[in-house]
Amino acid sequence: MEAQAGLEPWSGDAVPIHFVDAAEFQRLAGETPEPLGDLAKASGFEPKPGKLLLVPKAGGDLARVLFGVEAADAPRRDAFLPGKLATLLPAGLYRFESGPFDPFAAALSFLLSRYKFTRFVAAKTEAPRLRAPRGVDAERLGRLAAGVTLGRDLVNAPANELGPNALTEAALDLAQRFDAQARVIAGEALLAENFPLIHAVGRGAEEPPRLVDFIHGPEDGLRVTLVGKGVAFDSGGLDIKPSNAMALMKKDMGGAATALALAFMLMDAKLPLRLRVLLPIVENAVSARSYRPGDVYRSRKGLSVEIGDTDAEGRLVLADALALASEDEPDLILDFATLTGAARVALGPEIAPFYTGDDALAMEIARLGETANDPVWRMPLWDGYDSGLEGKIADLVNVASGGFAGSITAALFLRRFISDAKRWAHFDLYCWNPTARPGRPEGGDIPVARLLYDLLEARALAKDRI
Repeated sequence: MEAQAGLEPWSGDAVPIHFVDAAEFQRLAGETPEPLGDLAKASGFEPKPGKLLLVPKAGGDLARVLFGVEAADAPRRDAFLPGKLATLLPAGLYRFESGPFDPFAAALSFLLSRYKFTRFVAAKTEAPRLRAPRGVDAERLGRLAAGVTLGRDLVNAPANELGPNALTEAALDLAQRFDAQARVIAGEALLAENFPLIHAVGRGAEEPPRLVDFIHGPEDGLRVTLVGKGVAFDSGGLDIKPSNAMALMKKDMGGAATALALAFMLMDAKLPLRLRVLLPIVENAVSARSYRPGDVYRSRKGLSVEIGDTDAEGRLVLADALALASEDEPDLILDFATLTGAARVALGPEIAPFYTGDDALAMEIARLGETANDPVWRMPLWDGYDSGLEGKIADLVNVASGGFAGSITAALFLRRFISDAKRWAHFDLYCWNPTARPGRPEGGDIPVARLLYDLLEARALAKDRI
């Protein structure tokens, strides 16, 4: 895949990259044959974070590269800052040589920064290539980068290229690649098999709604179910969005893309894990068959739901899928959804809020978010807001009145369809980078998958040892 193309086996045959703060620059200047002080002065280079100095040989080829990073004792260091090199360096083959840096995070960030969505336009320049750093698990590094790349490609694809049919095919292709058992329930069969909310949301579109369900791994492994919101495009339905709010709605299947990215990582690692992936896939379209404000539907769980807003469709399709996920009582259910604008107002585009009824799980997720540089923040399942979901002519409404705490009330709605909130975590994602940052190019992105890979790997192996 695109992200893996720059990772090559370790060898000293490559241009060395030195990561420098002020102290490391002084040390290096006294040990290298090139007059680094004079070169730095002539080019205006200072050993500050993000600054680059290309040091030539006498014949003009590169002798080495200097890249400024935070000091080793800085209170907070960006482990992904070296990824900036992937967009600054000329074509060539490089290796990390010395300085204060984390080799795994630096290499991963380099690969993630190289990503480009090239379905419609070819890359204009040749990307730099990187040797796998010494002592780094290159297979693991490539697995993470490949999973994120898979998900980014799905999020970046326009809806005319990735509607419900194409998203389903992408999921089935992944399942087939790893010999997973896959099943699709589509169209009117959703009603026959008791998925009325998925059917209601997607019935107004040209391509019918469906539920993709695939299972992989040993029966006696840790039992984990991933549920991903797959709204291939969200017009808002009859409560139609304004054009500026609709512009990025190709990414409303980002929850499904995140689930597939994580599933790739887990299946590729051959962990002792019984993995199930559930993707409710629809388009929330406007037509004579669209579901309406004020309609009432029975859910798979039996709870009746009154539609207060057709633009709150994600929680509806997730509700049926989460009810199904709960029926076989897995060890853990994780759901992913580009669910609420309220989450962005609260935390912005860089931090993913999450919800769970298990304090120990929340602490583990938060810790791994820090170590994986995959930032998250726990939000409260505040019971005081739960009454706002009570309906007058149905058990529930799909939106609470008043407009406050939108991300929390959405999570509380989902909790109604879970059998055990201590075995569940919900991630309210954005899946988009408005501006480029190291390791995170502008456009579609896959948050939380890397930290959850770390979590599930550790839990699966611990269960295997028992």
